[in-house]
Parts: sequence; structure tokens; C-alpha cells
Amino acid sequence: MGDRWVHLRQCLICGHVGCCDSSKNKHATKHFDGTGHPVVKSFEPGEDWRWCYIDKTFV
Repeated sequence: MGDRWVHLRQCLICGHVGCCDSSKNKHATKHFDGTGHPVVKSFEPGEDWRWCYIDKTFV
């Protein structure tokens, strides 16, 4: 889309990679809204965490 992203997140269900909510387009959250896939992980080097959109918590 030509916009800059801040951080990337990867869906643990299908592998889709989208930008985080600090980015303009918030593609990771839009992916959850459209698919219901609840858990993403950071796609950033050196980061090892997961986020659940349903529980709104790190897992």
C-alpha cells in the first residue's frame, strides 16, 4: 500500500503477516476481525511473544 509499518505480527493459524496497531493500517487486527484467527506472534527479530485478541493478553 506504500505506507510505513511499525512492527509486524504473524497469525499462528494461517501464517498471514500484517502490521501492528501502532501502524496506520493495522492489518494484523483487521485479519483477526475478518477471519477470527485469535493468536499472533511477533514477526520481529529477537522478539518471542504471542498475543490473543480474544483474551486481550499475552500467551
